[in-house]
Amino acid sequence: MKLITSLVFLMLVFGWSGNGEAANRATPNIVLIFIDDMGYADIGPFGNTEVKTPNLDRFAKEGMKFTSFYATPVCSMSRACLMTGCYNARVSMPGVLFPRDNVGLNPSEVTLAEIVKQKDYATCAIGKWHLGHHPEFMPLRQGFDRFFGLPYSNDMLAGRNGMPPLPLYDNDQVIETEPDQSQLTKRYTEKAIEFIRQHQSKPFFVYLPHTMIHFPLAASADFLGKSKMGLIGDTIEEIDWSVGQIMSTLKELNLDDSTLVVFTSDNGPARREAPPFRGNKGTNLEGGVREPCMMRWPGKIPAGTTCHEIAGNIDILPTFATLVGAELPQDRVLDGRDITSLMYDPKSGPVRDTHLYYSGLKLAAIRQGNWKYFPSSVGGNAGNNKQTNESKAAIYDLSSDLGESNNLAKANPDVVAKLEQEFKARGEEIETNKRPMGRHAD
Repeated sequence: MKLITSLVFLMLVFGWSGNGEAANRATPNIVLIFIDDMGYADIGPFGNTEVKTPNLDRFAKEGMKFTSFYATPVCSMSRACLMTGCYNARVSMPGVLFPRDNVGLNPSEVTLAEIVKQKDYATCAIGKWHLGHHPEFMPLRQGFDRFFGLPYSNDMLAGRNGMPPLPLYDNDQVIETEPDQSQLTKRYTEKAIEFIRQHQSKPFFVYLPHTMIHFPLAASADFLGKSKMGLIGDTIEEIDWSVGQIMSTLKELNLDDSTLVVFTSDNGPARREAPPFRGNKGTNLEGGVREPCMMRWPGKIPAGTTCHEIAGNIDILPTFATLVGAELPQDRVLDGRDITSLMYDPKSGPVRDTHLYYSGLKLAAIRQGNWKYFPSSVGGNAGNNKQTNESKAAIYDLSSDLGESNNLAKANPDVVAKLEQEFKARGEEIETNKRPMGRHAD
């Protein structure tokens, strides 16, 4: 009897449960939810009053919001940043990959999944991959144990510019073509929950890159026609539902306190503005690259807090490495930094004060502190004339001009000179030390 009483006491003190060690693991389970084409103000925690996002609202109250969290202007380059901890130009990943392309993320790169696999994490990618569709570039060859989803964007449909039927994969097998897109958010959510349940007794990493809210938009019958924002609002509200399902599952399995959940997006909104910023998807104005980001880990990340320091998806890999106790690769340069100090204390001070903005493989702008600099001409879609409507170099003070409307270059020649030098030096360093993308041999 004394033995039983002692065991019960220990269980109460140390929080033991049916999940045993899983509930008290020092290193967290990780769920990374990555939305496609979601703008900064598309959800309630970042200012949207038209859509209902109760689960994300609760997420923000229980976790931390990041207000200067950066991605890139378009899909594939952003996913390369996320997976490698590097600017896309360093790993030679251009803007968007298509089914006709015989390139992808080089298998020699060390991915997020491969980082956590050092510590025996079970890993899955559920959703849109978009880092190369040939077998050597797909998730099962990039550190993931499980894959369910699309190899590229949902608008790359059969017959469009000679594209093949859109394939839905289960691991390395195509199980459907041209799947019903209105069911994708639900199907992805179900597969992610299934993986969590199957691996609840050991550490897991769930990467959930949703297809929505990329065009063509689609929502299931439970959400179709229900929001005040039309179809785009319907898809956002279904994403919110998905987040709620994941969170409920973690609580049900007593994994809530031992799981870090990260929610963010790959680039700004398509065909819409992204208030309070100017610009949208495809541009390096803030509306195209500054993303909603929230992180939640009860007992570790202080609830209801906001971090205003510069951070971004290039910082996820080194941060996860710290959290799980894994080693970073020593044979290559990483651009991201460990932001665990910000996660634990948003006022702990900047981890990095500089961010580079790329348009494809070309450096388009630089931010240092609150100053953002565009050169007079960087060419292509990111060209200064097209984005800032300025014919000369432009600098903006993002602390007071989120819309990038007041060019302060003339009044601050010293700032222009400093940022011009930084722009040139940092761009040249990456160009000199870039690594090759993967190439598929026919």
